Amino acid sequence: MVFSDRIAPTPTITVSPASPPYFSSSPLSTPSSSPPSSGGSLSPPPPAVVVSPCAACKILRRRCVEKCVLAPYFPPTDPLRFTTAHRIFGASNIIKLLQELPESQRADAVSSMVYEANARIRDPVYGCAGVICQLQNQVSELQAELAKTQAELVNMQCQQNNLMALFCMEVSQISQEPIFQQQEEDEKEQVLYDNAIFSLDDGNWGTLWA
Repeated sequence: MVFSDRIAPTPTITVSPASPPYFSSSPLSTPSSSPPSSGGSLSPPPPAVVVSPCAACKILRRRCVEKCVLAPYFPPTDPLRFTTAHRIFGASNIIKLLQELPESQRADAVSSMVYEANARIRDPVYGCAGVICQLQNQVSELQAELAKTQAELVNMQCQQNNLMALFCMEVSQISQEPIFQQQEEDEKEQVLYDNAIFSLDDGNWGTLWA
């Protein structure tokens, strides 16, 4: 076996001095860290406000928009109000009528429609006309009773005036009786006095003639 005199050179390893650690001026951000806020702590979101649809939209099964024309007059707490009006007039006619009127007259219009619808349900033949005729008959009856009462009152006042006149006459007669009695007594005394004087005069004349 032949051994070679040459020895393979050993590779040198150069160790460089340790470099100082690198520090970043900005803070390290991790995916789990919360995003920075400009105003400090984040305020919680406002609670969601649940707006109940009006009775009209709820019965019609439609979405109640913010400026629903029926919402101010048909609240969700009184569904019978819209049910009655809808049964007689229909939703489209109610909406059309309200849109044609100014806002100051819509409440009165809705009240009138609800009243008329109730009257039509109670009396399908005459409706409000029947109620009006009934009220007119009541007014006529009350006017007749009022006229009768006024006539009785006038009669009673006349009777009272007559009684007062009779009472005054009796009082005046009672107050005048002592005066009449005194006058009669005075007249009687005057007659007696005259008779006495006459009798004295007759006696004097008789003595003179004797």
